[in-house]
Amino acid sequence: MTHIWPIGGGKGGSGKSFLVGNLGVWLAEQGKRTLMVDVDLGAANLHTIIGIPYPKKSISDFINKKVKTLEETVIETQTANLFLISGAKNSLDVANLPYAQKLKVLRAIKKLSYDFILLDIGAGTSFNIIDFFMISDLGVFVTTPEPTSIENIYRLIRAVYFRKVRKMIPQRDFKKLVETALTRYEDSSIDYLSALVLLMKEQYPQKGKALERSVQNMNFHLVLNQLRKKDNPRLGMLMCKIVNKYLGIKVEFLGNISYDDRVHDAVCEKDSFIYRYPYTQASLDIRNFCNNILSISNLKSNVRNDALTEQRL
Repeated sequence: MTHIWPIGGGKGGSGKSFLVGNLGVWLAEQGKRTLMVDVDLGAANLHTIIGIPYPKKSISDFINKKVKTLEETVIETQTANLFLISGAKNSLDVANLPYAQKLKVLRAIKKLSYDFILLDIGAGTSFNIIDFFMISDLGVFVTTPEPTSIENIYRLIRAVYFRKVRKMIPQRDFKKLVETALTRYEDSSIDYLSALVLLMKEQYPQKGKALERSVQNMNFHLVLNQLRKKDNPRLGMLMCKIVNKYLGIKVEFLGNISYDDRVHDAVCEKDSFIYRYPYTQASLDIRNFCNNILSISNLKSNVRNDALTEQRL
């Protein structure tokens, strides 16, 4: 079973590429055949973090039909079991992929056969970014303790939910739903997205139930990066509670990762932080994060195997 983990953040500089790189190295060291895909289109830098100066192949070769399959763009790294699809050679306009090309990439990623596929996703809430995040029911939101980063993560989670609603009904019906929500709940304190969901359940009962099931299946997680001593260590858990309360989306907190000046040194040396500085608090935090990802994936595999066994019986 292939586990696809999109990892993204609402704001640049949150450390998502750094975490993807360290997670990839750690999983590979555990014997897991791991592929990292840099879909931070237009601003790719994952190759630098794992020590590849300038990749000879990239995802653009597949998008522009220079190769027939996405597998042909895979690059071996210096770490056994660890592979990369880079975005380094992408043109500046690749960040705004046409819908058909985006679907082509999404379908191709799902067909790849690895133990783990880690997607390094760009910052923001554009449809391209959201659709890459929605490729899997698993996913990690990375944020930092700054108020702007926290606000952007909340908007990103709302955008994922909003995209699910929009995909379930035709464009014309969706516009009517939005207009009705804005009119009916104009003076209400209810969240705009919650209003849309309430109306959808009212006007499209079957699709409303399907949306609820889809949201329940979402297995999203949050990690708080660059936590300093002065920061509230419970901030991440509080964010998850707020999302659950106001959006009805369950987001599991995976833990804090301590701030460390030596992260800068590891990135500049293009080396894995957890092996360069193994006994620091930040390194211990990252290893806990990696262990949590592996545990969740194993649990997901067990649930799927049990379901398949029941179907056979």
